Amino acid sequence: MTHPTDIPRESAQAALSAHLGTALQLVELGLPAMPLRAGKKPFGNCRTCKDSACGDRPHMLAAGLCECPAPCHGWAAATTDPDILTSPAWARAWRQAAGVAYHPGGGALTVVDLDDTDAVAWARENLPATKTVTTTRGEHWIYLGTMTSHNGVRPGVDIKSAWSYARWLGPGTGRMALLPDAVRAFAVKEAPAAAPAPFTVVLPARPGDAVCRHRSPVYLERGIAMAEQRIKEASEAIHRTVYRTFLAVLSAHGWCGCLTENHIGRLFTAAQTKGESLRHCEIAWTNARAKLGM
Repeated sequence: MTHPTDIPRESAQAALSAHLGTALQLVELGLPAMPLRAGKKPFGNCRTCKDSACGDRPHMLAAGLCECPAPCHGWAAATTDPDILTSPAWARAWRQAAGVAYHPGGGALTVVDLDDTDAVAWARENLPATKTVTTTRGEHWIYLGTMTSHNGVRPGVDIKSAWSYARWLGPGTGRMALLPDAVRAFAVKEAPAAAPAPFTVVLPARPGDAVCRHRSPVYLERGIAMAEQRIKEASEAIHRTVYRTFLAVLSAHGWCGCLTENHIGRLFTAAQTKGESLRHCEIAWTNARAKLGM
């Protein structure tokens, strides 16, 4: 049996270059990427984050928000930042990597993971045709759109989208279709109280609580103005600043029904002025709502 240390340095370097190169190609497609170790598993948390000692905040809320220098927090380590992927802190993980994964929800995608031939047969009878990727035992059916991820929605079928990762096995074949209601319905069955899917801006309002508890509209206006200023003044960690600002606004003003599309639009505009895409704004907004249980 060949020991890993017996592998020629040239071979190890070639594997490093191949996996990292694949990850950088995914980034160009707008897909957050990360290395996988043997067994199709992400790299373990660092000492500081082991056993969730860090509290998992904000790490488990959006891809790329983990503050650790090396890949940490599973799918949340996936990033579209090539500087992070190629950083010295990630080099060790790439040298040990057995594959590459991506965060489907971060790329506005949902993967229906069909784990065997029976599951594939079911999909062909019940789901609209879309882009497919052959896996070891079955197929990945990839749709455009996001939803919450769920495992075991039916025999041999997992849903991988937000808060999950999928192994990259190639571009696949066929034309990608929009995420069908037949797949979204699994989230309703599995988690009726789940937060709305990302990429749909929802105005938060607690049922039956339509009366503003603020003393005057000035309080809300001041809060929105301060949030805009906080985002505009951010000089680094823009993703994290936007998410935390959205979380603060929703925490203070999101329960009474006073937030309007105009208020949300102002926050999104401030974030986009700093270089955030509309998709990233919608992800941050949805994740902040999910954190607060809205």
